[in-house]
Amino acid sequence: MSTHELYTIPAELSTWDVEMTGAARFTWEYDDGRDRMLALYQKGKDKQWDSVKRIDWDLEVDPYDVLGVPDQSISIYGTPLWERMSPQQRKDVRLHSASWQFSQFLHGEQGAMICSARIVESVPDLDSKFYAATQTMDEARHAETYARFLQDKVGVVYPINQHLKALLDSTLGDSRWDMPYLGMQVLIEGLALAAFGVMRDITTKPLPKQILAYVMQDEARHVAFGRMALRDYYRGLTETERREREDFVIEGCYLMRDRLRGEETWETLGLSKDETAQAMEATDKSEYLRLFRSLLFSRIVPCVKDIGLWSPRLQKAYADMGVLDMAGQSLDALMKQDEEIAEKLDAERFIQEESERHAEVAETIEAAREES
Repeated sequence: MSTHELYTIPAELSTWDVEMTGAARFTWEYDDGRDRMLALYQKGKDKQWDSVKRIDWDLEVDPYDVLGVPDQSISIYGTPLWERMSPQQRKDVRLHSASWQFSQFLHGEQGAMICSARIVESVPDLDSKFYAATQTMDEARHAETYARFLQDKVGVVYPINQHLKALLDSTLGDSRWDMPYLGMQVLIEGLALAAFGVMRDITTKPLPKQILAYVMQDEARHVAFGRMALRDYYRGLTETERREREDFVIEGCYLMRDRLRGEETWETLGLSKDETAQAMEATDKSEYLRLFRSLLFSRIVPCVKDIGLWSPRLQKAYADMGVLDMAGQSLDALMKQDEEIAEKLDAERFIQEESERHAEVAETIEAAREES
């Protein structure tokens, strides 16, 4: 079935063309690069995996309970609007909420694939080109994985959210080679990584847990790549250049915050204009979503500080968003945790598969004995 047949809202075009400017840069310097970058490149090669083989696609998913989390996580839970809904309408809310979230993950991963390919093309350093090439493959695998999950397990897909689309447009349309790093590696990837982490930690369903954990194992390296490259480059920025990048970060963070509101889901569910307004008011007041938004910036804020964009003006913007205290988060500790969770999940699955295989062998032997 074509993805276009699964879209809740007709996609405007079969493709979206973004006009890109800037130069494709070759380098004739093939000597060894930065040790840290080359180590990350080696890790990127070593950690490649196949989503067809690593993920257990035989696991069942209930489209009306994709993550297996309580209804309290739904922004309109407990409101008069929620109380008026029938059991089927509530099931539809769960379905469309999960579909919308995973659809934006899917579109973001395609954007990341294109941005990392753009980095290969435009970044001047060969060691960065090497690593970005491995990331391009990672992002292709992630897009493949989320597309299969939505098509085969959920059955409903949403088009790209206008706020994510605007940030991708700004990121790819800029001629400066560092902007795909800043827009994608720091903002979009940082927000996605935090969102994946929250959902990975709260879901009680094994298939989405596998997908989120394994994708996060890759994404942790991608954010490290962006930090490393930009920290080195931004030390030499002029005050004007630094201010331009801070403006981009501030605007991008507001876009990412507003992206989380998901207004189109309520419209798709057939709510009236008044009911949609009630749903959006509940979304803006939801304590769960306020905490969720705050956690989503746990990867972005410390990364922005780490790369050297930390003026009082930028700090004020983060204070206005209520996420300034995230600056104290340890990115290294978070990324180490992401690695460990994915490896632990692999180990647990291996033990379970070994146990099941031993049980099958024992049953076969016992059956043979009984026949004899």
